[in-house]
Amino acid sequence: MLERKLLLISLSAAAALVVSGCLVGPDYKSPQTQLAPHWTGPTSQPTTTQPTTMASVTTNAQPADVAHWWRQLNDPVLDDLVERATQANLDVRSAEARVREARARRGVVSAGFWPTVNTSASYRREGSDKAVTGSVTPGGTVSVSSQGARDLYQAGLDASWELDVFGGVRRDIEASTADIQFAIEDYRDVLVTLTSEVALNYVDLRGFQKQLDIARQNLKAQVYSADLTRRRQRGGLVSSLDVANADAQVASTRAQIPIIEQNARQTIYNISILLGQEPETLITELSSPAPIPSTPPIVSTGIPSDLLRRRPDVRRAEANAHAATARIGVATADLFPRFNLVGSLSVSGDQPKALANWNNAFWSFGPSVSWPLFSAGQIRANIEVQKALQEQSLLAYRSTIITALRDVESALEAYAREQEHRQALVDAVAANRQAVDLATRLYTQGQTDFLNVLSAQRSLFASEDALVQSDRTVATNLVSLFKALGGGWEAPQQQ
Repeated sequence: MLERKLLLISLSAAAALVVSGCLVGPDYKSPQTQLAPHWTGPTSQPTTTQPTTMASVTTNAQPADVAHWWRQLNDPVLDDLVERATQANLDVRSAEARVREARARRGVVSAGFWPTVNTSASYRREGSDKAVTGSVTPGGTVSVSSQGARDLYQAGLDASWELDVFGGVRRDIEASTADIQFAIEDYRDVLVTLTSEVALNYVDLRGFQKQLDIARQNLKAQVYSADLTRRRQRGGLVSSLDVANADAQVASTRAQIPIIEQNARQTIYNISILLGQEPETLITELSSPAPIPSTPPIVSTGIPSDLLRRRPDVRRAEANAHAATARIGVATADLFPRFNLVGSLSVSGDQPKALANWNNAFWSFGPSVSWPLFSAGQIRANIEVQKALQEQSLLAYRSTIITALRDVESALEAYAREQEHRQALVDAVAANRQAVDLATRLYTQGQTDFLNVLSAQRSLFASEDALVQSDRTVATNLVSLFKALGGGWEAPQQQ
């Protein structure tokens, strides 16, 4: 009874010592970052001449709602592709597995905070040749006995508990918890990249399909012009040079169509891979042409400080800094002594039933301490290593913030300027269409040569193709803006 009381008192004292024990190493504090109150990049405003083709970007104190930004493009097919990608993409599934791994690793580390208990059982036969005796009976029978041999059965429990007096284990648990947050933010960053890649490839696909449609329309018009020129040549109104020029333009336009078709098909392959499927899976589903997704009339960007909350790479960098800070404490704890409580309980006997007899039990219990007196500077060198790693992580955190700011400012600039570029191309296409109509009419009437028709057709085709590419670029720049803002993932409700 006394022994049990002593054991309970010792365990209670140990628990109190662990709870009240100090934590060596620095406590983590989130880095203070001063950011500008607003973005400096240009904001594009809708014009009165083309209100449906221009969009505006606004900055305000309210956080931008960009968790499901792709829905603002109002394209049900894109919505469906993104949702399917987030469920089946292989990189996303790998990131989810890394989160589970990080949680399991914390479980491994947390186990060091608690006692360990082992059980064992054994049987062995013990004896000595010196203990052999013998006798001869009057009848001549010899008997031999081995009195030095015996059976030994033993079972027992061994327990040990390292008291986390200086917080090395607790710092390790803290670092592992930060590693979990790192893995979660990495998973979110994969989602941000994935949603933007699906949207970018989808916009490219619709752009290629529109380019293909324009190329075929221009080819049809150029074939008509070539036939007209050929008829006029047979009537002696023009030379064969005009026919050759017309045929050359037809061949040039026709040569571009396979390249555009190739680009469209490869883009479908890319989208299939992003959805975790084989390349040819979506050919039937996506081969039918559709318009390039339209940009929303107003895009809210919030303020720069929102990036610290939204961008997963920024949050991931901070989690890495937290883990690096905690590991300084893990290394520092090695400078101090380690306190352990160890105990054992065993039962032994020469018969299996003896193991059930408490009188055959013996036990031991007591504290132990170990303290490294000489390690050739290894412990302090490791502390310096961890401090250097922490410094690197804090610098990486700052670098990530600067890069994030650059990404948003660049995306704002590109989005605004491309809309100006697009508006100029709209005017160019309208003027070139008038030029083609006028040149064709004058050529038919014999009032101009065919070179003017060719020049007008080439200019129209080039401007229409450039306008499609600009439409695509406006949409892709908007996708880049949403990605720069950290859109594409949604925090759990409890956060």
